[in-house]
Amino acid sequence: MSVTQLWKVDANKLDEEHYDEAARLLREGGIVAFPTETVYGLGADARNTNAVGRIFAAKGRPSDNPLIVHIADINQLDALIMPYGPLAHKLMERFWPGPLTIVLPVKPGAVSPRVTAGLDTVAVRMPAHPVARQLIAASRCPIAAPSANRSGRPSPTTARHVMDDLNGRIDAVLDGGAAGVGLESTVIQLEGDDTVRILRPGGVTAEELRQVAAKVEYDSTAIPSGGAIGATDGDTITVPDGDPIIAPGGSQIAAHSEAANAAVLSSALQSGAPVQSDAGQAPRSPGMKYAHYAPRGTMELVQGPNAVDVAGYIQRAVRQAHSRGERTGVLVFAEHAALYEGEEHIVVLGSLLRLEEAAQGLYAALRDFDDRDVQSIWAETCPETGIGHALMNRLSKAAGHRVVNV
Repeated sequence: MSVTQLWKVDANKLDEEHYDEAARLLREGGIVAFPTETVYGLGADARNTNAVGRIFAAKGRPSDNPLIVHIADINQLDALIMPYGPLAHKLMERFWPGPLTIVLPVKPGAVSPRVTAGLDTVAVRMPAHPVARQLIAASRCPIAAPSANRSGRPSPTTARHVMDDLNGRIDAVLDGGAAGVGLESTVIQLEGDDTVRILRPGGVTAEELRQVAAKVEYDSTAIPSGGAIGATDGDTITVPDGDPIIAPGGSQIAAHSEAANAAVLSSALQSGAPVQSDAGQAPRSPGMKYAHYAPRGTMELVQGPNAVDVAGYIQRAVRQAHSRGERTGVLVFAEHAALYEGEEHIVVLGSLLRLEEAAQGLYAALRDFDDRDVQSIWAETCPETGIGHALMNRLSKAAGHRVVNV
């Protein structure tokens, strides 16, 4: 096993020698993890097919899952993409640097075909984190960088998370402290002169995009299976009051076909093997096709007309899990934490009034469950407004789309 260098850097001191060391590694075909304002990324020279291949190998990432290319300066676009229209320009002007990724037509030969998964488009963003910007500038190359974790696992928001997953599998990690947003960037594709299609919700919300684009739509893959407490719509499993409760994914709760397929993917990913799909064309964006963000334990989302009913269901499910000798965990929001006093392992994500806080803490919470060997997890849902849509998207994927409506 090779040695992974861990270099602590100060985001306010951009002349440290570690940037030059990391940039040299990238130019020489190495792979380096670094912080962005969303999550930690695992970078390689986007033009170097061998280096990009090392990303896929280190992560165990499916080969048809495209990568996002990160740039430090708008002038780098000229070498990467075909001419773009006024809507793309307005979006870049408004949201770059920041957590917005735009899928655009790629110039032939501009990046490795492994970056684009053989498609005629490339996903590009300009991160806002000063460490990321300094590293990209010092490397003098566009950086292809997915999240710096084993494929399918919760994304890393600290350098320790990166080392937990990839120590010995990559060359170096720049430790610039905790990421800010906590969820990945929003990925969009442009349709015509006035329409934005959201392929993956993230740090830039639909409401913010509507300030620039006349029309904003969600791709079907970006819509979670479920909704908030108090909602009853969505592709969910309804459990009438008093019906038997089984652990998440158990035989007496029949999940819909997408959930069953996601459970199979999750099982394979937890074994460390990359998951391939026989479903036609590669996705245009990361996060559209495969199981993602999953803890090792089985997770289920619970929604209902009110917090008391949701808590009652979760408490009964936890008791049944304890009777089978399982370790349990519950993800709740601050407004409802008192309903769960005395439960084995409760994580309060934050307030429903400040979902940005919940987004920041989600992946750390899922990794905390793993550290405690939690086998069964239940989570409350939140309103799908603002960053709540991205949060529900990640929760749904982490749960393998298992949603119970009580």
